[in-house]
Amino acid sequence: MDRFKIIKEVGDGTFGSVWQAINKQTGEIVAIKKLKRKYYSWEDCMNLREVKSLFKMNHPNIVELKEVVRENNFLYFIFEYMDFNLYQIIKDKGKLFSEIEVRNWCYQVFQALAYMHQRGYFHRDLKPENLLVTKNIIKIADFGLAREVCSQPPYTEYVSTRWYRAPEVLLQSSIYGSAVDMWAMGAIMAEMFTLRPLFPGSSEADEICKICSVIGRPTQSSWAEGLQLARAIKYEFPQVSRLHLSVLIPSASKDAISLISSLCSWDPCKRPTAAETLQHSFFQQPCFYVPPSLRLRAAAPRTPHAGVEGALGQTCSKRYSATLSKAKPASNLCPVKISTLGGGVQRKLEMDGQCCAKQPRYRLPARSNHTGLNKASDRVSDVAETMAHMTVGARRQQQGHL
Repeated sequence: MDRFKIIKEVGDGTFGSVWQAINKQTGEIVAIKKLKRKYYSWEDCMNLREVKSLFKMNHPNIVELKEVVRENNFLYFIFEYMDFNLYQIIKDKGKLFSEIEVRNWCYQVFQALAYMHQRGYFHRDLKPENLLVTKNIIKIADFGLAREVCSQPPYTEYVSTRWYRAPEVLLQSSIYGSAVDMWAMGAIMAEMFTLRPLFPGSSEADEICKICSVIGRPTQSSWAEGLQLARAIKYEFPQVSRLHLSVLIPSASKDAISLISSLCSWDPCKRPTAAETLQHSFFQQPCFYVPPSLRLRAAAPRTPHAGVEGALGQTCSKRYSATLSKAKPASNLCPVKISTLGGGVQRKLEMDGQCCAKQPRYRLPARSNHTGLNKASDRVSDVAETMAHMTVGARRQQQGHL
């Protein structure tokens, strides 16, 4: 670590601290994340999901993990440094984004998701804080919860911040796929238009209420598996009046409303894949020029830092039973079976928040409403704290990140 000169500490989280530093040899500004846990072998280091996933991906819209250093049994991640995260920009924005701006950023994120899903990973924790921005470039960060499509279910019931959590996960399904990322991006895209969260639930039950207020209750024809999941945990969807997205997002075009509606479909199988989303009419309109380096491309995996080789060479020997035909990319993964909680354990949805079914009409909340959540889930205000709170090799323990 002598190659780096620390400029300042910029964040401290549960799993690590982050410094802004400069590479003495190259003059490059980087972000150094030091994990608090000690690692006594390279094998332990390379088994971290964040390391495995980032070293296998090389895309201009995915944050670059430049190298991993283990020194005195402490692990350091050397990341490229980004100026802001999307939440900070939204929070400080004085006026609404133009549709061209929304289109430009969403296009880049969907390019990265298409790349990621086709290479067998889904993120599971997409939110504005995990989208890092420098000038007009946006990148996906924080792969601490990333999973391989070919990994063996059941998965953790709780992933992602509640406001961007897909309904199949809210209903405690232990089998899900890359469609959870598409749901999250639908919510994020809506938030970019309004500068306010689309589904700001104060609990799991209230989150479902908020969703029903926007897209209506699921039916047997729209999502039979979801009704089955709800029965398994003895949950009944609320009877609420629906307020159409075009009313909630008046500044969005018909194409934008169409795309958000399809991304926020109850049934994960009916959500478009990232590759399909890029072909949507919303992206056929004028957009900022996107250079070839930002377009979807196949790239060779990064060469790991010394001591890494061999640990990343493993491939999945068992594939999820609901994989697609060979002709389709992994991003089209759509589970044919949605199970209830693993081990037969059932748990009621949190009812600590007042259900929106009691409210006469759903309206997008003001930004300040975010403080109504548990303090442990409060959004961070800058990219440094975002990285400092990344989960590495462990499940989030805080409210909204369980």
